Amino acid sequence: MAVPSWLERLRAASKTALVQDGKRKIHYLFEDGKEMAEEYDVKTGQLVSRKWREKNTLGGSGKWQVEVGEPASPLLGALESELIKESSSNPVFMRKDTLSSFQWRIRNLPYPKEVYSVSVEKEQRCCVIRTTNKKYYKKFSIPDLDRYQLPLDTAALSFTHANNTLIITYQKPKEILAAEEQLQKELKKIKAANNGDGDCKTQ
Repeated sequence: MAVPSWLERLRAASKTALVQDGKRKIHYLFEDGKEMAEEYDVKTGQLVSRKWREKNTLGGSGKWQVEVGEPASPLLGALESELIKESSSNPVFMRKDTLSSFQWRIRNLPYPKEVYSVSVEKEQRCCVIRTTNKKYYKKFSIPDLDRYQLPLDTAALSFTHANNTLIITYQKPKEILAAEEQLQKELKKIKAANNGDGDCKTQ
């Protein structure tokens, strides 16, 4: 039997919606128990964040893993965060998409643009950031391309550097743009609760 496409999996998932603080929040529950939560800007339709959660070995809910948006900050006041705190000068890697491209930002990288190289490793299905001064190295995948089973394209990748931030852009393939457009039409059909209590549950 053919593996259902990602768009089909999204359609089959149980979905609830909530409009709050200018964002449309969609919660997906998949047949395998995985959960995905997305937030879109109500005005632009721009994806603001995407998080995943799986059941842990005991059957309880695991921690949310951020795929798109600001990295989760540890709960303030927790003893661990007081004792073990990442240096605020460490590079911070996060994904922040635009309507037409996947985009990653790595803050706290002070080196000039010519130090960096960003390449596509087609066999490993990932992108690699290297620096000639050996100060930073990062491999990262593009889960969206994996979900749609699309190849990585070197020509779609570009980067720039400004204000101590390396910005990497990967132009979305036409297949993903078409699928996202279709999905947006379907998400708009979900009746959303307005300013609920934030747990994305509708009756």
